[in-house]
Amino acid sequence: MKVSEIKNKERVIDELLLFVRKVFNEPEICDIAKQIARKHINEKDADQLIADEISNTTNVKIGIEKSDADRLFLELLKDLVRDEKALY
Repeated sequence: MKVSEIKNKERVIDELLLFVRKVFNEPEICDIAKQIARKHINEKDADQLIADEISNTTNVKIGIEKSDADRLFLELLKDLVRDEKALY
């Protein structure tokens, strides 16, 4: 494995750890994020709409240039919402 690949994975892990810390400090972020994802999941630019609203309503900031961790978080969030819909 190349050094750059290792560094990138370490950066993604560090970003995800920072996010998990925010969620532990403010657990309501999970509910807010899922509500936002439910609202936008079927729209054309769902990822950007979800990211923008999460950034505007919580202390989680997702930039226009999404990192790998940002994309992973958005994908996980959409999967959670899809799983909820599948249960009904």
